[in-house]
Amino acid sequence: MRAFDFTATDNVNQALRLATADSAFLAGGTTLVDLMKLDVMAPGHVIDINALNLRGITLNHNGLRIGAMERMSDVAVDRDVASHYPVITKALLLSASGQVRNMASIGGNLLQRTRCEYFRDTRTPCNKREPGTGCPARTGENRNHAILGGSDACVATHPSDLAVALVALGARIRLRDRKSTRQLDLAEFYRLPGDTPHLENQLRQGELITDIEVPALPWARRSTYLKIRDRSSFEFALTSAAVALDLRDNTIRDARIAVGGVGTRPWRLRAVENALRGQRPTPENVTAAAAHAAEGAQPLTHNAFKVTLVQRTIIRAVLGVAGQR
Repeated sequence: MRAFDFTATDNVNQALRLATADSAFLAGGTTLVDLMKLDVMAPGHVIDINALNLRGITLNHNGLRIGAMERMSDVAVDRDVASHYPVITKALLLSASGQVRNMASIGGNLLQRTRCEYFRDTRTPCNKREPGTGCPARTGENRNHAILGGSDACVATHPSDLAVALVALGARIRLRDRKSTRQLDLAEFYRLPGDTPHLENQLRQGELITDIEVPALPWARRSTYLKIRDRSSFEFALTSAAVALDLRDNTIRDARIAVGGVGTRPWRLRAVENALRGQRPTPENVTAAAAHAAEGAQPLTHNAFKVTLVQRTIIRAVLGVAGQR
């Protein structure tokens, strides 16, 4: 780890004034500190924002608001969240160990960096870490990499479980800089890698995430998050599915589906949603709809199994929410 300056502040305006191109905000630190130890990130100035008043979990007729500095563990056990948006609760509980959830902030979770082995190993080239050096994952070890949204420059998967659930629900993110605030759909906040994989999202220099808003969706009470991984504890997804269903008279009136572990960003599956609408949740209908999840997939040497696995993950999640298994 390289030497750095450190400032702690309890004032949002001061935090924003201190932000420079060579600084980084420290919330829970569960990503930043790890990457600083590996020399993947080396900010010259670390700004501790844990005391900022960016907290609160509020549910009203407009939906759910979560402050960016709320801890993952606190949101996961919130009764309103668990009752109205169980997909969020389940995504958080499956995200990490209890110790990490106690430290990690909601905003930090949404900004966490990929777990690609090449990105985290400074001895290897990586376009995301050092633009223009190459992407060895394309021809190297790529079992855990993306089959959707990749490019010649990068095929690293997005790591956040929570982001998958929030994208499925149509959440929006609020950002603040020294002069103004703005809101973006979370789905559009994340960039595809294209030729610039080092630009992972729409966050501008000196901006903070202040809160996340999830729109009112009464039928999101019928929702879940299913995560398939190599081990059952503290492991990132091979595939995952966030599913919410509007099910009336044994017919799917509407659906929200997003998947993780397979895309370079959280991947909303509108084609699968469209195929489910108006259908009864039978295994045959759900299987036919889930087939659309593979549209546009570009599997690599070691991860072609994800094409089938993501479809099966969706089938299992949808049938589970519908009470068919």
